Amino acid sequence: MRFAINHISAPNLPLADFFQMVRRLGATEVEIRNDLPDVLGSTDPAEVRAEAQRQGITILSINALYPFNVWSGDLPGRAARMADYARASGAKALVMCPLNDGTEVAFDDLVAALKAMKPILEERGLMGLVEPLGFPISSLRKKSTLIEAIKAAGGEGVYKLMHDTFHHHLAGETEFFPDWTGLVHISGVTDPDVAVEDMLDAHRVLVDGADRLENLPQIKALLDAGYNGPFSFEPFAAEVHEAADPEAALKTSMDHIRSAL
Repeated sequence: MRFAINHISAPNLPLADFFQMVRRLGATEVEIRNDLPDVLGSTDPAEVRAEAQRQGITILSINALYPFNVWSGDLPGRAARMADYARASGAKALVMCPLNDGTEVAFDDLVAALKAMKPILEERGLMGLVEPLGFPISSLRKKSTLIEAIKAAGGEGVYKLMHDTFHHHLAGETEFFPDWTGLVHISGVTDPDVAVEDMLDAHRVLVDGADRLENLPQIKALLDAGYNGPFSFEPFAAEVHEAADPEAALKTSMDHIRSAL
């Protein structure tokens, strides 16, 4: 297993301390964010690059550009600025998330957004990691739809899928696309009372034996199909963010996944 860790797994740790924790856990790959915590809004990208190099850390992605599939207003400018930051910080990719407020976005608009974003990524040597969201109100739920749009936009080689085990489960997806997958987000839901259609980010904890999202079968299916990239922890639940010892909690989840596989 090749694990990565999203900064949202331990958002109260300053960046340097986060990197140190990642190394102690035996990992070298991370994702940084523009929300929890807002590294982009608080840290010069040159400092991020220098600290990552000092500690032997690879920054897989910056998470996330939203809503990438509504290419209007301030989005083009925000996309360019985020891409500039990614390049300056040494990040390899930008995570891109679709509109998630119940508004439908036409397939042609999705394709147009991918076409518009493509040169921004190419000019900076970045990959676009596009993450379908499985929520019922999401404007892009299915990975198969996204692949069609990437092909229509001529985006092969620039875009990859973000396979998120939470969103895969919520969308009721059964098909895996290992050759298209650039990164996998893992998190679990253990609350026995919440219906699948009512699951929210706030329910997402670290993967353990009570997980309802079938993380282990998803991980195994991806590995068996040839995916050889990292699996990045992305829990959103307050109980994870406020854990007294996030390092121990992450290690417990890592050990559980390894032993169960």
